Amino acid sequence: MAPLVLSLGDPAGVGPELIAAAWAARAELDLPAFVVAGGADVLRAAAATRGVDLPVAVMDDPASAAALFPTSLPVLTTVGDGPYRPGEPGVEGARLALHSLEQATALALSGAASGLVTAPVSKSELARVGFTFPGQTEFLAHACGIAEEDAVMMLAGPSLRTVPLTVHVPLAEVSRLVTIDLILRRCRVIAAAMTRDFGMAHPHLALAGLNPHAGEKGRMGDEEQAVIAPAIAQLQAEGINASGPHPADTLFAPHKRDTYDVAVAMYHDQALVPLKTLDFDEGVNMTLGLPIVRTSPDHGTAFDIAGKGVARVNSLVAAIRMAASAAAHRAAA
Repeated sequence: MAPLVLSLGDPAGVGPELIAAAWAARAELDLPAFVVAGGADVLRAAAATRGVDLPVAVMDDPASAAALFPTSLPVLTTVGDGPYRPGEPGVEGARLALHSLEQATALALSGAASGLVTAPVSKSELARVGFTFPGQTEFLAHACGIAEEDAVMMLAGPSLRTVPLTVHVPLAEVSRLVTIDLILRRCRVIAAAMTRDFGMAHPHLALAGLNPHAGEKGRMGDEEQAVIAPAIAQLQAEGINASGPHPADTLFAPHKRDTYDVAVAMYHDQALVPLKTLDFDEGVNMTLGLPIVRTSPDHGTAFDIAGKGVARVNSLVAAIRMAASAAAHRAAA
């Protein structure tokens, strides 16, 4: 199987040092081979802040990455490089981050890489160099030629997988945005991805209610009766194992989490608060519905701690492992 490809992320953030730290622990953690899209000098300098001796193998073609990975970090020269200024983002670094993302995506789309792991970027910095997308997920949907609505964000950790139906929108808008069509569209993508990327024959999707106590039969809101329940009935008619609407205040309890494969939440915090409470250091952001495998650590650039050697590598390691596992499931299908 081809190696994974990692995008560098913003070079002023924690991405480069975490990539170096992950490579340094490759044998101990039994990590699959990966290649980084650009930033050889940035990676060397970032590694030094963590006391990591980082031999780098620069290359134009990732085909030899797997053979070199045990003794050096493969880095593509086709992207370029730049200065390492931890905690000091700028236009030059944003350009490097964007070029790395573009090259890494192209490698995944071509099949030269089995999957893509994206390090954190700064959306505001990318906007300064012409990046017009809300985030990396929307960029990837466009690059893959699919509608943004069909690129579904799942947050996953050792204890929980959860999908927010609506993401970065005001809470006051959620009720209007949660429709039968949205639920059907997203849940179809989720169910197919659980089979394709996780090998689940009949994944169980548990849908949360929007209102307290799942509306309590209309006493606390009617979205459950008017929207969520009819959507669940349609999903069941299509053969998708969906249940609910479940009261959100009990859906994430330990005895409940064992009964489903994915919790489908109605809005951002309903999904992310339990995930980050349970699996903060090992959470992974995975984009479902793409023709390529894409994961990312569930944290940002952390400019405030970049270069200080204190950023934890757990989430990036989990993202690498999840991407490799999903790629293996796809290859075996």
